[in-house]
Amino acid sequence: MALVPYEETAGMGLQKLHKPLATFTFANHTIQIRQDWRQLGVAAVVWDAAIVLSTYLEMGAVELRGCCALELGAGTGLVGIVAALLGAHVTITDRKVALEFLKSNVQANLPPHIQPKAVVKELTWGQNLGSFSPGEFDLILGADIIYLEETFTDLLQTLEHLCSSHCVILLACRIRYERDSNFLVMLEKQFTVNKVHYDPERDVHIYKAQKRKQREDL
Repeated sequence: MALVPYEETAGMGLQKLHKPLATFTFANHTIQIRQDWRQLGVAAVVWDAAIVLSTYLEMGAVELRGCCALELGAGTGLVGIVAALLGAHVTITDRKVALEFLKSNVQANLPPHIQPKAVVKELTWGQNLGSFSPGEFDLILGADIIYLEETFTDLLQTLEHLCSSHCVILLACRIRYERDSNFLVMLEKQFTVNKVHYDPERDVHIYKAQKRKQREDL
């Protein structure tokens, strides 16, 4: 799958996406995220959903200390970095082409004593799932990963593999097109889904999902 820009980007003004550094303050740390739109497109810039999800985590919406978390489609790694700073053990994943860029941001923004809590690992949805133990994670994070319809089946397969009955999924997204809503309908066939947060300024929703118990499907 190519790393392609969103359709909306043509008219949205890309100035902030082309800046080489994006600076944030989370968990009492200044985080400087390197961006590289020319090389990696959407995977190498900070989208609003990542900011909203990071803010939501900082608000204490979920207990992160000692939590075993995984970020899907991490891109720049902002969400995973924030989760690690807040006390989680985080596996930060993306496709192979984005890993070196992702690692550079993670290493640059985590103090040495926290770096062991963050592992950068390849994960292509629907593939190489055998290297991840089913039910290994307490929390799955995804920011702006719902936008290419051809990836939806693979994403659902990946979530199904990774999640145990206790695992919580938090997905932050902007509902741009009908297909985005269609993904949520697909997700609800396997998981209970609730909207838990909305940022009106950035028009970003956060959805919480958990695997359905078997008797709910009967």
